[in-house]
Amino acid sequence: VQLVESGGGLVQAGGSLRLSCAASGSTFRINAMGWYRQAPGKQRELVATITSGSGNTNYADSVKGRFTISRDNAKNTMYLQMNSLKPEDTAVYYCKAVIIVITPLDVRDYWGQGTQVTVSS
Repeated sequence: VQLVESGGGLVQAGGSLRLSCAASGSTFRINAMGWYRQAPGKQRELVATITSGSGNTNYADSVKGRFTISRDNAKNTMYLQMNSLKPEDTAVYYCKAVIIVITPLDVRDYWGQGTQVTVSS
């Protein structure tokens, strides 16, 4: 199973970007998913999470009201709509998913390779 992110780039402060995270591979089921970010010299931090069934969401205080996490279960894809971007949002953004592989049975966290988001002032 692989997670592939896309949609990062360079944007001016106040602008928007939409990140995508697509899962592919052998037969699997995705449970909770989330976005994390890591800025230079800092630890990786949680940005937002979304559950599989009800789609309940959770956000870091720093992004509430500006970022929206969503998922399309039919496409095995998660999104992060980022609006009103600030220079402090600059980081490598990673997606994570709890994935159940059916054969052989296995449950673990999978991470994407990361996508760079740079917000200029």
